[in-house]
Amino acid sequence: MSSKETKIIANSLHEITAETLKSGAFGAAMLWHYGSVTGLGNFETAGGREIVIQWDEGGASRKQGGISDQQWEIFRIAFDNGGRIAVLSDKSGTDWKFDYRFLEAQRR
Repeated sequence: MSSKETKIIANSLHEITAETLKSGAFGAAMLWHYGSVTGLGNFETAGGREIVIQWDEGGASRKQGGISDQQWEIFRIAFDNGGRIAVLSDKSGTDWKFDYRFLEAQRR
């Protein structure tokens, strides 16, 4: 496999198991991060959709624009049902706060 090819490890979030993570197939440690959606906004003339999240690990993040329809739907569902979300990310530092590749809404 060339470095530009993508290897599919799991077709959906529920297929990502502890064994998959331990196998090293992701290349870096994938960690769950939890938070509460505290704000949603739509500013079409100024960059598009906005999401504000208060993270359980401390701090908050705000992202305006670059939020896909699928991500927006998950954020909206979370906001309407207690605000809880989970993000699975292999990003380091605080970059995981904006990594919405693996995203789920949760019940309280």
